Amino acid sequence: MRARRRRPDLEVGPGERLLAWATTDDGVVIGGTRDAFYAPVRVPWEQVEAADWDSETGSLRLSEVGEWGRPRPEHVYAVADPGRLLQLVRERVTASVVYQRHVPITGRRGIRVIARRPPARTTEVTWVYEFDEGIDPDDPFTRLAAAEALAAARIEVGLE
Repeated sequence: MRARRRRPDLEVGPGERLLAWATTDDGVVIGGTRDAFYAPVRVPWEQVEAADWDSETGSLRLSEVGEWGRPRPEHVYAVADPGRLLQLVRERVTASVVYQRHVPITGRRGIRVIARRPPARTTEVTWVYEFDEGIDPDDPFTRLAAAEALAAARIEVGLE
């Protein structure tokens, strides 16, 4: 019979409960609730752009949604065994995506229109664009294509 792991003392927000956790190589507990990833910093799931674990280096990398032209906030943790935390991260990030569509502008390159919402669904949908490499967000044609793609997406999702 497998012993049950004791829930660590990781402070989470009011009304939240730690669902999965791991301990970094230097003893820091990181974890996740229904609403956010917790480490020294709280990152709501709808603000997580990507997360992955490299088994060769034993590192968990979490990058946040960023702003165009600014470095994307990234957090890296040395974790020998992420356990169920990696599964929770993937599930929660996926659950926050309401809509995602790639719109070609030049050949296959274009923009991705993405709508995200907190798992608790207490706030409105947040819309963002991701620009493929080589697509200039300041180009008037790109701006028009982005505006049209957003309008179509809002209709498709039922927000217009």
